[in-house]
Amino acid sequence: MSGLKEKIYSKSPHFIQNCIISVFNIKSYKKRYNSNYKEYLKIYKDNNTLSSVELQHLQKEKYQKFLEYTISKSPFYKNLYKNIEDPTLLENIRKLPIVNKEVLRNNTNDIYTIPKNEGSISKTGGTTGKSLEVLFLKEDIEERFAILDNFRNQFGYKLGKKTAWFSGKSLLSTSDVKRNRFWKTDYYYNVRYYSTFHIHQKYLSYYLDNLITYSPEYLVGFPSTMYELAKYGLAQKIDFPSNTIKAIFPTAETITTEIRTVLESFFKTNVYNQYASSEGAPFIIECKNKKLHLELQSGVFEVLDANDQPTQKGRLIVTAFHTHGTPLIRYDIGDEIELSNNSCTCGNNNPTVKQILGRSTDYIYSSETGKINLGNISNCLKGVKGIVQFQIQQHTPEKIQVFVVKDTEIYTKKDEVIFITNLKDRVGDTMEIKLNYVSEIPVEKSGKFRLVKNNIKK
Repeated sequence: MSGLKEKIYSKSPHFIQNCIISVFNIKSYKKRYNSNYKEYLKIYKDNNTLSSVELQHLQKEKYQKFLEYTISKSPFYKNLYKNIEDPTLLENIRKLPIVNKEVLRNNTNDIYTIPKNEGSISKTGGTTGKSLEVLFLKEDIEERFAILDNFRNQFGYKLGKKTAWFSGKSLLSTSDVKRNRFWKTDYYYNVRYYSTFHIHQKYLSYYLDNLITYSPEYLVGFPSTMYELAKYGLAQKIDFPSNTIKAIFPTAETITTEIRTVLESFFKTNVYNQYASSEGAPFIIECKNKKLHLELQSGVFEVLDANDQPTQKGRLIVTAFHTHGTPLIRYDIGDEIELSNNSCTCGNNNPTVKQILGRSTDYIYSSETGKINLGNISNCLKGVKGIVQFQIQQHTPEKIQVFVVKDTEIYTKKDEVIFITNLKDRVGDTMEIKLNYVSEIPVEKSGKFRLVKNNIKK
């Protein structure tokens, strides 16, 4: 929402806020779900049983078309590949340089294949804390949602089914919190959005009471939030109604065995995981047999070691076919996965993945709002320009130190105010926030960057 719309929303009563959310979703979904989307959904549904050979052939075709488009439209990639023989052939992919978020950020205008006003903008901080603004074509968004919905449809989900959504939307007013009301509802699409900023022991019973009353068929969103609710429910011996929830679809965070076990035990249903990213990474999806599959129709997946050599377990390098506005080609996304050599009997003949290792699951703890997960922390950059990188350190429950590397030509006092407001939305008003502007934030000995360094977890 724009600044004016946010002000109108914040001043409106609860019922009107629900209506505003419905109107916002109707407009958003109209862009996602049109004739192109329906055509893409049919294609992916028809392709669910393609053989391994057919999938690899389709991947090669899509790769070649994507590279041809990129080289013809992007000055950055045209120059980067000018001395590489046959860069559009998949068998030559390892000849291409690897790029990372910093490369994308420093060359944004030359990487774009379309003017900004012709694309859909996705602003992402990501769990590395580095800001990035990417563009998508309308067709990119439609096809990505078709892939996602094709995955969820296999477990009965369709838009309009009653859903509880736990995402990084800041939707509550002071009045809501005073009334112990931690949700807003889109009655048009049957979605109730639960705040992920108030996961505190003193509020969890209100969440669960409402969740049981609302009786959704599907849970979607940050698994760390659902995990806290499920842990609380099990500890309090709350008996969640059986045969209510048909599936849980986690987003944005890594699913551990512990999280899966707790969620499935309390909510009495199955978790079906999927991996993508707001930058537009290709999809990894879980089948009915609980096996993860690379979706070869969505991109190319390379798993490399520290010397950039192929390995079974290592860092993930992606080429994403649905990123025509800001092409991602051999993009080091900052995650790790482990491949598997096993096949699956589910009918999906895409290669399997043993596990998604992801990033650290650190969090910030606030005595006012509880645990704040990485998904919410990374969203602090929404609406902020000029922050290159940030890191939050917490040594006491009452205070956080925020180290910021800023672009002095872009970053303004207004951006600082928005950034602090975003932080306060997450940690509450009683937490002391100390901003420290620095020229560099050191990486760990392992070479990894940590968005959160929490020294009070125990």
